Amino acid sequence: MTGKASIVFAHGLWADGSCFGRLIPTLQAEGHAVISSQHGLDSLEGDVACVTRAIDRVPGPVVLVGHSYGGTLITKAGVHDRVGALVYIAALAPDEDETSQGQQEKFAGTPVFKNIEVADGRLWLLESGIGDFCGDLPEVEQKLVLATGAVPVADLFTQQVPGTAWRTKPSWYIVANDDRTVNPELERAAAERMGAKTYAVDSSHVPMLSHPGFVLDVIRDAARSLEA
Repeated sequence: MTGKASIVFAHGLWADGSCFGRLIPTLQAEGHAVISSQHGLDSLEGDVACVTRAIDRVPGPVVLVGHSYGGTLITKAGVHDRVGALVYIAALAPDEDETSQGQQEKFAGTPVFKNIEVADGRLWLLESGIGDFCGDLPEVEQKLVLATGAVPVADLFTQQVPGTAWRTKPSWYIVANDDRTVNPELERAAAERMGAKTYAVDSSHVPMLSHPGFVLDVIRDAARSLEA
């Protein structure tokens, strides 16, 4: 394959497509076609379909990048025939017989889940929990994350659709050592299970915001593997 790989992003809970805003301009300036899926966290099936539509809007080959629950989405949508590489950022990556919730339950819970509320059928992150989500950002940025994040339907993590792209596609994984939202032990185990090229950074759950240069280097590495 020749030419620049395209980059497609998939966000997680309490976020939207703009959470990759510190990565996208640089990747565009370097010649990549980039799109960030703007899924609504209403259903796993619908979110996977949204990511698939985003893949279809850019030329191949594609590096598919997922943060947190976005890792579940790229695991499912990544079976697309033009996806050549997967990049997981502090992400879930359930196997065919697992749900996002089932994967999490194999590891100790994290502090953020002591600071959520179910209301109107949605899972709301309380202000008391924002530090567990993105505590290494300045306070003003933490408040912005809380104010702008999409709120998931309460049963999203128990839903299941087929597809396990990391079984057949090369993967890269960024472990957030200081994560208080997804257990870092889960992250390390997921990376090992998929045979990913693994990197670790002393970050909260949002290394794409707190350590964008580090994350960019990993995405570049994945893109180069498709551009040879």
